[in-house]
Amino acid sequence: MLRQTTVVPVRPSGEAAFRGRRVRIDVAERRPRGGAAMNSNALEKILRGPSGLGTSGLNPLDWSAPDTAAEPPEGATAVGAAVGAEGATVPQGPVPPERDGAPEPGRPIPGLYYHPVPEPDPERVAEVSRRVKAWALDEVQLYPPEWEDQFDGFSLGRYLVVCHPDAPSIDHLMLATRLMAAENALDDLYCEDHGGSPVGLGGRLLLAHTALDPLYTTEEYRPHWEESLLADAPRRAYRSAMDYFTEAATPAQSDRFRHDMARLHLGYLAEAAWAETEYRPQVWEYLAMRQFNNFRPCPTITDTVGGYELPADLHALPAMQRVIALASNATTIVNDLYSYTKELAAPGHHLNLPVVIAEREDCTDREAYLKAVEVHNDLMHAFESAAAVLAATRPDPAMLRFLRGVAAWVDGNHHWHCTNTYRYSLPDFW
Repeated sequence: MLRQTTVVPVRPSGEAAFRGRRVRIDVAERRPRGGAAMNSNALEKILRGPSGLGTSGLNPLDWSAPDTAAEPPEGATAVGAAVGAEGATVPQGPVPPERDGAPEPGRPIPGLYYHPVPEPDPERVAEVSRRVKAWALDEVQLYPPEWEDQFDGFSLGRYLVVCHPDAPSIDHLMLATRLMAAENALDDLYCEDHGGSPVGLGGRLLLAHTALDPLYTTEEYRPHWEESLLADAPRRAYRSAMDYFTEAATPAQSDRFRHDMARLHLGYLAEAAWAETEYRPQVWEYLAMRQFNNFRPCPTITDTVGGYELPADLHALPAMQRVIALASNATTIVNDLYSYTKELAAPGHHLNLPVVIAEREDCTDREAYLKAVEVHNDLMHAFESAAAVLAATRPDPAMLRFLRGVAAWVDGNHHWHCTNTYRYSLPDFW
């Protein structure tokens, strides 16, 4: 049976605060290498990071805010807790984006485990939005005039500002914003909304990837490759965005990003192969694909956007890789849930988690959607637990700041999806 009426989290025997949120950590996991159990106050102190003279730069944000996780009190229904007052309605169609001022308020998914964040700085949002549009139009010719409303409606400025609250400057924010714009252009033009097709996708992706990971070839053939980088909007955008990024990032950070983009492209290819053969994946197979076709390239650059570097040996730790993977998986299921009605309304058969659960577990659309919410919540709790344990066992300042940055990206990603009513609306399941 699906648990769909209340969202009352089961607290384990040990519990600690992560960024002012409630984190599930088993007692056995809270033992540092010395063997002594760590109490929640000590763990909370570690997650806040160092304090004292000269350490303020390691804590650019206030992580000591009270617990704001969207968990209803015991006995509260999911609808009453997450949607608000009785009789509140869910928006059922796209709303034009607000070009000035705050956006239309969105409705969070009832029962979804998330953490509210404040609206991003409107001045930063406006400036990032202005700059990325100028770059898209003047430098890379990313889209034709008839797609302007869609570009504006995506709200890239709000997205990246809310996901990177510790970015020291607009220039730092633009590193992530250009890459996000380029990645979405490729997804639309190669895979999805604007003429994308699974047929021949592998060849297109490989050539586009050389805009990120340069081709080293003979002098005879190099000019042909260089010319190909201007052949279409995704390649132009990839090349330009990556040039900006590598100028600011260290070689290790740039290589890390290339690797995660290769993961993303591998996920695109798996989904395209299933589309070509009309294969309906098992739920676990779909989740495996989504660990590659997901948001991972975005949170993985949180240190570059923050103006510091997580050393490569710390980033490569299996425990850190698990944290990043869980965060990316959870944020991608957020996208599945908020884009559900948008994808159902589009032509063709779109894979997302509720659709796969309904097909493979023989349940109604509503039951499948609510189970997908549970899958997201489980991933979120696993991410937070893994992050807190890693922070407790390896309290390196750069590690702690990176973990905070990834968590901020997770929260910002939900905020953008929830409030972007131009793109998303919720199904009528409550």
